[in-house]
Order: sequence, then C-alpha cells, then structure tokens
Amino acid sequence: MRNWKFAMASTIVGSALMLGACGSTDTGQETSSGEAGVEGTVSGDGSSTVAPIMEGIVEEYAGVQPGVQVTVGTSGTGGGFEKFIQGETDFSNASRPIKEEEAASLEEAGIEYTEFQLAYDGLSVVVSQENDWVEDLSVEDLKKLWVEDGSTKKWSDINPEWPDEEVVFYAPGTDSGTFDYFNEVILEEEDLVSSATLSEDDNTLVQGIQADPNAIGFFGYAYYVANQDTLKVVSIDGVEPNNETIESGEYAPLSRPLFTYANNASLTDNEAAYDFMTYTLENAGAMADAVGYVALPQEGYDEGLTELEALK
Repeated sequence: MRNWKFAMASTIVGSALMLGACGSTDTGQETSSGEAGVEGTVSGDGSSTVAPIMEGIVEEYAGVQPGVQVTVGTSGTGGGFEKFIQGETDFSNASRPIKEEEAASLEEAGIEYTEFQLAYDGLSVVVSQENDWVEDLSVEDLKKLWVEDGSTKKWSDINPEWPDEEVVFYAPGTDSGTFDYFNEVILEEEDLVSSATLSEDDNTLVQGIQADPNAIGFFGYAYYVANQDTLKVVSIDGVEPNNETIESGEYAPLSRPLFTYANNASLTDNEAAYDFMTYTLENAGAMADAVGYVALPQEGYDEGLTELEALK
C-alpha cells in the first residue's frame, strides 16, 4: 500500500475523482472476494471527509480489477444523498447518519439501501501554525465563536489576553455532513456566523487557514494529519484528537463514525458494484489508518461483509 498520508499532503482529493482502467481485463486477476475479471462501471458521490478513504480504495482497486471503472464525486453528504435518492449513484459516502427525511425520500423512490460503517473521525478544529495564542477551547468557547449573534467576533472576546483582532472563519459548505454534525453538537441548530467562508472542498479551507494567523476552521481529522506542518490542531476541553481519543470517544463531542450507503439493487444486479463494495469493506480499515482516520475493530468490517453477502 502506498504512503497515503504523503500522497494526501501533496494532492488531497479534488472536486471529483475518476480512477479505473478502461483497457483489456486480465482474467487471471482476482479480488479477495474471489471474483475474477469483473467488468463494469460503479458510481458514487457524497462526503469530502470520506473521500480520502475512497480515493485510496478506488486507486488500489483499479490495480486489482482494471475492467471496472469507478467514479466518485465529492458534492458533500447532503449533495451525495440527493443523487442517491434520484438513483444516479450506486453508493453514497456520508460523514453523518442518514436523516429521517432522506430515508423517507429513498423509501418513496423505492430504493432500498444498506449502511456500512467505514471508520471513525475526529472533527478537528484548526488554526494556522502562526497562531501562537490558541491551544485549547471549550465547547462553550466554540459556540461563542461560531454562533451568529450580530457581533464582530474577536479573539479577545474569548480571552482578554488574546489579540484584539477579528476572527476569520472557514467552514464546510451546508451540503456537508461535517457542517451538519458541527451544527448539531456545537451550534445546537443555531445559525453559523455569517462571515464564514464556506466550501465543500476541504482543500480550500486548509489553504485559507494556512494563510491567515487569525483564521479558524474545522474539517475531518485526516485533512489535519495531511497538513499538520502548516496547521495547528486545537484541543477541545483539554482533549486533542488522535487515534486513541477518537476511537475511545474521549474526544467528545467531535468524534463520529464515517459511512457509505449502498443501493441494494446495485449490489444484487451489478457484479462490479458488489465486487467493489466487498473490496471496500475488506480494505477500509487499512486505508483509514493510512490516510489518518481510525479503523473500526475488525468485527465491524466482518459484520458489514456478512450483511453484504446476505444480499447476494
């Protein structure tokens, strides 16, 4: 397996990726699921947080099954579910559980699906390395900073010893599951500060925060890991995100699971989709570790494979 943390630091996932060979199939190759020489197309969309895991899996899968073309977009968890509901994709990546209204829309559309958990993430609050005053924030500090209250937010509002400088905010776009999760557990459904720069592309957020010592933002842990030379992670109530605190849940309330949702009809009718999802579940743990997320215990992937096999 290539060094995915290094690869992410160079070029993390763009707005979409399309990996997979269109040439001739080597019928002697097999996936670990035992399917030789599979051919076809598979499409997915969704969370940019989940994208680093999927980017690595898709690229390595292309070497195993060159006859399968897999395309994955990154329009955000909500945007991905919109396409999934329309029947445009075989799977949808999500950094939050599916919402009741999304599940209802899928039922109305006659689409049955299966949820597969891929990894754990610790939603990371970050500032520039040039910021030499912020080391730790409480959940209440985060809410004071990020909730729109009509005021101009300054660092000195949190601590009078900090600079009397306006805070510059960067946040995932409103279609992002990361936005939804932060909104639920930190903002408690109040409005996000209106001055924030929003983007579905986490790389845009990374670059903005890197360039401004007064900036603050949040995104998935893997994006911090890939850019830790130029970003500083902020501990929350004294707990810094790392593999141990994320897996244990000590990094609360910002630890969360990452998912992909698969269309059951695609899994049963499209051999390529079934084979790709099998490969995904067999390799998600190693890839999560490689890109900077936290793998599930092996039994989590075994349960997913059992659910998948029951659909065949």
